[in-house]
Amino acid sequence: MTELAKCIGCGATLQSTNPKEAGYVPTSSLDKDDVICKRCFRLKHYNEVQDVELTSEDFLNMLKSLRNEDGLIVNVVDVFDLEGSMIHRLKDIVGKKKVVLVANKIDILPKAINKRRVEIWLRNRAKDFGLNPDEVVLISAFKNQGIDELLDTIEKVRNNKDVYVVGTTNVGKSTLINRLIEKSVGEKEVITTSHFPGTTLDMIDIPLDDDSYMFDTPGIIQSHQMTHYVTDKELKIVMPKKEIKPKVYQLNEEQSLFLGGLVRVDYLQGGRRSLTCFVSNELNIHRTKLEKAEDLWQRQIGELLAPPYSAENFDFDNLKTTEIVTENERKDIMISGLGFVTVDEGAQINIVAPSEVEITIRKSIL
Repeated sequence: MTELAKCIGCGATLQSTNPKEAGYVPTSSLDKDDVICKRCFRLKHYNEVQDVELTSEDFLNMLKSLRNEDGLIVNVVDVFDLEGSMIHRLKDIVGKKKVVLVANKIDILPKAINKRRVEIWLRNRAKDFGLNPDEVVLISAFKNQGIDELLDTIEKVRNNKDVYVVGTTNVGKSTLINRLIEKSVGEKEVITTSHFPGTTLDMIDIPLDDDSYMFDTPGIIQSHQMTHYVTDKELKIVMPKKEIKPKVYQLNEEQSLFLGGLVRVDYLQGGRRSLTCFVSNELNIHRTKLEKAEDLWQRQIGELLAPPYSAENFDFDNLKTTEIVTENERKDIMISGLGFVTVDEGAQINIVAPSEVEITIRKSIL
């Protein structure tokens, strides 16, 4: 086995000197075929993740090497958290290469949402990030939906060139790669997948034909997503696993909604109206009067208002308030990594959330 042999699960270079670094395997395993590192082994068999010292900049630096490569970029995004899963610097990385935008987790969106409208919205938002995708494909890697269409699209657009699959953490990229491999060559579960961020640590190459490859690249960690400020147990609650069931709340002025204990939505002005929450079905939502909200949050964090499941996991000194006015049309208030709240025009709302979590607003996709 060569010095540069890599883990077939996450792509990390194999080594047997430091158990705390990526790619560690016992010396006795180095000469074996199809080796997975200790981290992937624990993840695959015990659903247990081990941290490694890789930052967002480390991941981005790996992707920068694509600038000088000639090939097709397949950009996987989370259709439920598009703004949170778009790579802000992707345009600089891909240059003039062709791009296929793959919107994963389409099964999470309520069936009432018009898929054609979603595709148009995806194209428009991609342009806001400097991308003009050649194709947009809606899929569910988990449900195995749209995979054949995606394979056909990739083959049509790539022009016999290599394919580079890029995306942020938690968009389901490795699950998708496994689906593509299974469809192409019949091998199952080649790449390590999990709901934990940063599973793929280096580029993994999969042969497409005699002359070209598909590369699974590391997932970029987006520090503005809520998913990076919860524990592993809480992450399982925050991330939707099945079709979202919208939760509608009739609110009077000066009332608040708690999304678990992670975010507070204060409805200030606009008369009695509905607010519709699109979050994980597992996430508890609690309504209260605004005048009682702050005290309730402090007293019931980790209890009535959970997740987080411990007050120690939440920093009340590191919160920000985002003021929002929906003037002329229905809007979606996006809470990166958590979901969104839909509000009709004429409302004044404050969102109180951890300072690092990005809050944005868009024209409603409903």
